Amino acid sequence: MARAITTRRKIIVTAAAWTVGLLIFFPILWTILTSFKTEAEAIADPPSLFFFDWTFENYGVVQERSNYFLHFWNSVVISVGSTLLGLAIAIPAAWSMAFVPAKQTKNILMWMLSTKMLPPVGVLIPIYLIFRDTGLLDTRSGLVIVLTLINLPIIVWMLYTYFKEIPGEILEAARMDGANLRSEILYVLTPMAVPGIASTLLLNIILAWNEAFWTLNLTAAKAAPLTAFIASYSSPEGLFYAKLSAASTMAIAPILIMGWFSQKQLVRGLTFGAVK
Repeated sequence: MARAITTRRKIIVTAAAWTVGLLIFFPILWTILTSFKTEAEAIADPPSLFFFDWTFENYGVVQERSNYFLHFWNSVVISVGSTLLGLAIAIPAAWSMAFVPAKQTKNILMWMLSTKMLPPVGVLIPIYLIFRDTGLLDTRSGLVIVLTLINLPIIVWMLYTYFKEIPGEILEAARMDGANLRSEILYVLTPMAVPGIASTLLLNIILAWNEAFWTLNLTAAKAAPLTAFIASYSSPEGLFYAKLSAASTMAIAPILIMGWFSQKQLVRGLTFGAVK
């Protein structure tokens, strides 16, 4: 029998959740507010939260100095492209691990996950030299390949978890009806795992969008995404906090909006199969 939840406990849990949420969101809120300040107000001591002279000047300066839409389009192509390529590779891989298990499946999964523990700087020089010699340096296709390989272990792990929750008897029934391997994956398995695939897609778009190490080291100007756009406001003369905050706000706004409208799908996918 389920234990009843008292009103007092609901209030405490709700207040705690709001407190944690506000603490996590406060740096983003501060960045957004700072973007509407002058440089003098941005470094004022004590700082003001809401009571200052609001201005849009920083956004105009940022757009004049940098081509925001070029960086934005690069981020879209790189994040979406690497995620779709990763899904195309990971769905068959996760299917084979979930429904054609071998003795070494767990070891393979652990090995794949262990590659995420490698410091990126440890392989920067060889990857940089490969990209330089193959003409992939400062190209969107090169970053798509790198980010696909970086996030592939996470994509496979997530899809494997979702696929394991699907009864194998359904796939066996499809085989008895004459479905080949391609039809089984495309028309039976994939539609049943749509919540899990959608949450995997959204999460990896966010990871690729926020990736800074590889985008800063493998791009210069042509393929530079929004992470490089933000970094360009760190100069030898010092940090211009108001303009840096404006650039950061312009960079995170698209992903915040996407996350806001897709939060239900994301939560549904992340909890897919959690309750049996």
